[in-house]
Amino acid sequence: MTARTFLVSGLLAGLIAGLAAFAVAFVVGEPQVETAIGLEESAAAPAGAGSEDHAHAPGTPAEHSHGDEDAAVSRTVQSTIGLLTGNLAVGVALGGLVGLASAGAVGRLGRLTPRQSTGLVAAVGFVGFALVPFLKYPATPPAVGSGDTIGDRTALYFAFVAISLAAAVVAVLVGRRIAASSGAYLGLVAGVSAYLVVVMVAGTLMPTVNEVGDFPADTLWFFRRASLLVLATMWAALGLALAGLIGREHDKAVAVQRRRELATSL
Repeated sequence: MTARTFLVSGLLAGLIAGLAAFAVAFVVGEPQVETAIGLEESAAAPAGAGSEDHAHAPGTPAEHSHGDEDAAVSRTVQSTIGLLTGNLAVGVALGGLVGLASAGAVGRLGRLTPRQSTGLVAAVGFVGFALVPFLKYPATPPAVGSGDTIGDRTALYFAFVAISLAAAVVAVLVGRRIAASSGAYLGLVAGVSAYLVVVMVAGTLMPTVNEVGDFPADTLWFFRRASLLVLATMWAALGLALAGLIGREHDKAVAVQRRRELATSL
């Protein structure tokens, strides 16, 4: 199989993953977003309620509300077409990257088949790119966090993502080397331990973000739980679909090779 096969399979798997993530985000995530937006608007209402003349002055929260009537892009569009487009774009991009990474991993992870190594790459990607960074810097709903610090918060998040991914790659290399000399079990333990040590140290040293204020704790929890569920759905669907597609292509290639060997032996 060629890298093109992995890339095309990754793009298709990413499309499937984007659709699955959209369904979960629409059913589970959007109600939490609506709740957070309602809290944001109710908190901003007193500031614009001084008089009728200033109730809808340019630049006030009422002017830039999330409602269907006033927003430049309505909430209906944001929660349907916009949400679908965003999830499909992310899914296809992730699918292409994971597909290429899987192409590079085939044959380099011991005796794992292409299907198994692809599934492992997806699992490592979920942990290193999505799960662990989320645990350090979880998603925040509207009305949480200051607009003045959004640049710093974004930089911290992506810095930790880079550290986590680098640690994951190093952990796989360490585990692979130890597995070759001391067995698969010790290699797995060494790799996981190396990754945990790096991310725990980095997570402890990097600054925390505490801008929740008096935002309701239960609403924040439900929002973050929904966000994590969407991430898990995206990566699970991507891993399963890509492993299935690659496995099917590998089975076809093996069948063709066996027929050729049979033909030459006659």
